[in-house]
Amino acid sequence: MAIRVERIILRQIEMPLVHFFETSFSRTHARKIVLVEVVADGLSGWGEITCGEHPYYNEEWTDAAWLIARDYVAPRVLNVEFASASEVGARTAHIRGHQMARGGVEAAFWDLEARQQNVPLWKLIGGGALLQIPCGVSIGIQDSIPQLLRLIEKELRAGYRRIKIKIKPGWDVDVVRQVRRAFASAQLMADANSAYTLADSDHLLQLDDFGLMMIEQPLAHDDIVDHAILQAQLQTPLCLDECIRNAHHAEQAIALDAGRIINIKLGRVGGFAEALRIHDVCAEHKIPVWCGGMLESGIGRAHNVALSTLPNFTLPGDVSASKRYWTRDIIVPEVEVSSAGTIAAPSGPGFGHAIDHDYLASVTVRQEILA
Repeated sequence: MAIRVERIILRQIEMPLVHFFETSFSRTHARKIVLVEVVADGLSGWGEITCGEHPYYNEEWTDAAWLIARDYVAPRVLNVEFASASEVGARTAHIRGHQMARGGVEAAFWDLEARQQNVPLWKLIGGGALLQIPCGVSIGIQDSIPQLLRLIEKELRAGYRRIKIKIKPGWDVDVVRQVRRAFASAQLMADANSAYTLADSDHLLQLDDFGLMMIEQPLAHDDIVDHAILQAQLQTPLCLDECIRNAHHAEQAIALDAGRIINIKLGRVGGFAEALRIHDVCAEHKIPVWCGGMLESGIGRAHNVALSTLPNFTLPGDVSASKRYWTRDIIVPEVEVSSAGTIAAPSGPGFGHAIDHDYLASVTVRQEILA
């Protein structure tokens, strides 16, 4: 069945986080998120543009993503006949960068196609190897180590299988040491969000003492070569995040042994088609992958669940419960994590949840209909 979208609705929502989230570059108290609804033949598909409010994680941010989606992406995909959603990304590939804006629109097309075929999104993308998704949590930099330890204990009690803690210079080796001392058997990793350089190598080598699953993106957001130099010195696997934007980057990183694990974020790589290519490249080279999070609403979170059902997602991702972030989510039912630390892939069509339209309307601060 061909796809021809006759209308695209952009919405910006604003929702406060249950608890602030701090990385090496900023502290976030509330999220401003652009949602994409694509409409064809009376059905809607939904996507989420996962960039932050500021251009700190990468060059994208909410206000710019709105303009890119409205003025550049939407005109290229409206009223165009596609044989499948897999063709949508190529239609906008000449737009340099802006993968999150492009990917949010592309993801909506995949959701629409799954609904047209009356199948779950995970089935449409070739997933289903994992129908119970192992879950981890990402815990930001806190005001004190005791506060961090309390949060970790809470999440482990809730069943989460892996704890990721954010680090930065001044909040790293001693923090990890105390966490490991308190939780000797926990699966633990550290995420630097590009806060270090090769000049910090000797300092980072101390992290080898703590049995970490991985150290995520310690060096520059756009670097692969220096990561290869650092990985050669470390026993702990490096995980690449920000610097892997497409399958070619993954191939380069693997060839250089720049990292031994890759985090796939749907928005960062421009949508499902490229995420599938990265997944397959990594599987071919026996590089495990996992799904990272960007403080998504329920729409983006449900897309991450679908992605995580692919067979090479062998490590617990950042796909955690809605209630960790929101007092109320925009989907029903909300994403829930079992006491065993897993999320069940939904069986309904598309991403498998309904939109809470009343609540969505209450948190929408701007909307534009493109036809």
